[in-house]
Amino acid sequence: MAEFTMELNDEQKEVRDWLHGFAADVIRPAAAEWDEREETPWPVIQEAAKVGIYSLDFYAQQYFDPTGLGIPMAMEELFWGDAGIALSIVGTGLAAVGVLANGTEEQIGTWIPQMYGDANDVKVAAFCSSEPDAGSDVASMRTRAVYDEAKDEWVINGTKTWATNGGIANVHVVVAVVDPDLGSKGHASFIIPPNTPGLSQGQKFKKHGIRASHTAEVILDNVRVPGSCLLGGKEKLDERLARAREKAKAGGERVKNAAMATFEASRPAVGAMAVGTARAAYEVALDYARTREQFGRPIIDNQGVAFQLADMRTRIDAARLLVWRASWMAINGKPFTAAEGSMSKLFASETAKKVTAQAIQILGGNGYTREYPVERMHRDAAIYTIFEGTSEIQRLVIARTLSGMPVR
Repeated sequence: MAEFTMELNDEQKEVRDWLHGFAADVIRPAAAEWDEREETPWPVIQEAAKVGIYSLDFYAQQYFDPTGLGIPMAMEELFWGDAGIALSIVGTGLAAVGVLANGTEEQIGTWIPQMYGDANDVKVAAFCSSEPDAGSDVASMRTRAVYDEAKDEWVINGTKTWATNGGIANVHVVVAVVDPDLGSKGHASFIIPPNTPGLSQGQKFKKHGIRASHTAEVILDNVRVPGSCLLGGKEKLDERLARAREKAKAGGERVKNAAMATFEASRPAVGAMAVGTARAAYEVALDYARTREQFGRPIIDNQGVAFQLADMRTRIDAARLLVWRASWMAINGKPFTAAEGSMSKLFASETAKKVTAQAIQILGGNGYTREYPVERMHRDAAIYTIFEGTSEIQRLVIARTLSGMPVR
């Protein structure tokens, strides 16, 4: 088990500087264009693939970093560049985490490479959990998977929404209900292979922020997938459902559902994304305050501006430490006894919203225009308190964990 440290080692620093250079030289110059176009930045993703950032090998290297800091460090640097483009680059990772968290070794080896493709033929993947009537309330999920024993196939019907890369993905990972009587414990995750009949893209959403990231509905109409596409396999699912039924009869259950396992693994990473956006806005505001003169002196000489910058930096550093702690705990198998993963996501996402708003205020009228990037950063930051569990849901998870109540 790696000891917790606040210092990156030499190899991590080298990777961080490499990512920072890519974010500064490739992502940032393209950010405004793709935000306006509201399209997937395929050329930027391809550049990321060419240098090895958008690849299974790079993702695995960071994911299995024994210190736990590989993923949060990478997320912070890429999202420092631009949240929308960075999400297009890392969005496939959520589907990959879904397979890593729930799949067999064979499934991991078969499907994750197909999620990324290669530098000459870039692919993306989508994780599909939310539904029009079931966002945070995963127990209300309606997408149903029914097992056809005669053909060893699962038949899936339903509609997913808010899916990053939904409909344009090569591989979709879909969470569906297999036992409605068990609520959220009756869910399972399925791989939908490329070109599977019955899967189609529904509405593509025009969003307030992260516009370069494709977000859409996914329609599943009698989608049939082989039994091998059930993540973890049917034997493992049957055992899990049997345990859930027994515990439900006993009046209590603590069995994880498939979507929750993915979100628990990814929440600190989302916190790191928020830290990257907050840091970017802070740096713009700091540079502006040092160079912008009013009444014959830089505005940073005014206590009202200086104190705001002090608060911004303090919150960013505190958010990063919460993210790093949760990431270290996760990789080292430390239980989140106080919902430390949700804590990191909650504080970092709220920090991003606050810091980007303060950055606009420091820039004044300039901050409100698209001539300066803080306006875009503020729009992008709004998503962090919403996706992968709203701030309200994070507080609920933390409160229930502290009280000993089951987290459903």
